[in-house]
Amino acid sequence: MTQQETRGKVKKLEGQVKEATGILTGDKKLEQKGADQRAEGAAQESLGKARRQVGEFVAGVAKKIKE
Repeated sequence: MTQQETRGKVKKLEGQVKEATGILTGDKKLEQKGADQRAEGAAQESLGKARRQVGEFVAGVAKKIKE
């Protein structure tokens, strides 16, 4: 797991907490801020995962070429 994936997971979790807190307290702004942060974290996590997979693919191709 890359740092970007980890940061995305953390951001997504923080967003879930804010969103839940907003729902429980009736704070629509906090709820929306949490939902936005959760979505941003999910996107960041997905981007990190895609970058890792591309790196693994390139490393695999390089290994095959060397053989």
